[in-house]
Amino acid sequence: MSASGPNAPRPDDIKAVPVRHPGRWLAAAIVLVCAVAVVNSMATNKRFQWGVVGHYLFDDRILSGVVSTLEITIAAQAIGVALGILLAVMRLSPNPLIGGASWLYVWFFRGTPVLVQLTFWYVGIAVLYPTINLGIPFGPQFIHIHSVTAITGFLAIVLALGLNEAAYMSEIVRAGIISVDEGQSEAALSLGMTRLHTMRRIVLPQAMRVIIPPTGNETISMLKTSALAQTVAGLELFASAVNVYNATFQVIPLLIVASIWYLVMTSVLYVGQYYVERYYARGSSRELPPTPLQKIRRGVFSFGHDPVALGALGPFERHEGGGGAR
Repeated sequence: MSASGPNAPRPDDIKAVPVRHPGRWLAAAIVLVCAVAVVNSMATNKRFQWGVVGHYLFDDRILSGVVSTLEITIAAQAIGVALGILLAVMRLSPNPLIGGASWLYVWFFRGTPVLVQLTFWYVGIAVLYPTINLGIPFGPQFIHIHSVTAITGFLAIVLALGLNEAAYMSEIVRAGIISVDEGQSEAALSLGMTRLHTMRRIVLPQAMRVIIPPTGNETISMLKTSALAQTVAGLELFASAVNVYNATFQVIPLLIVASIWYLVMTSVLYVGQYYVERYYARGSSRELPPTPLQKIRRGVFSFGHDPVALGALGPFERHEGGGGAR
């Protein structure tokens, strides 16, 4: 029988031996060598003309294109999200006419290329409807608007991209709504809540965890898709870069300038998307995912140890100076 009590000998401390992974270090070395080779090639190749890139990076024409790109992205995405939520709710309506109208909208805008829609809004509306009349349906008209002056290049771009985005956002929102258990809605309705109140206070907050990631991807895609505006109105970043290199014949440096600004803007959106996802992940797991700063700190302080092996140990066993679990 083993001795027990306060004078009993304590078991030896458990010392975790990290698992060796030579394959990881080999792969990391290969990636590092390739990265250094690419950076060295770009830095030493004079054809990149980095001096010209730096000269035009903060040019007023380029900065004006950056601002226009952000304006188009924000306005079009706002239209797409608002209309997409409405279309998703309509699609789930028990009324076949409302649901059918939503399906027809999604079918049309998902079935035609966005470039065709962009050109149609910029050229076709003014041809088909030279004057837009507002008033009583099938009755007297009180307001008459000339399409050529009303639908500017900026408005045509925003409408085309926003209405196209709404078709995709409606499917994203619909997927998020049906991911919520039906018992949630049934319980809310049994408490006397209306369908609209149930959707706004019960269903949508829970569906956001599913809706946010693809919405962030759509926003980033919208920012890059705005470059198609160069084909019709020439208002955004890529059009500004094209206008500059058409005048200076510095094609490659101006394309690099545009790429740098697109990378900067999308990187900011990546960070924003990450923190929004992290915010709506509350309650879905015991611990929130670590922030990039926490990942870096963890990687620095756990260098030389296997984080998987350390994570599998208990809190007493991870502490090298403490005793065993009691």
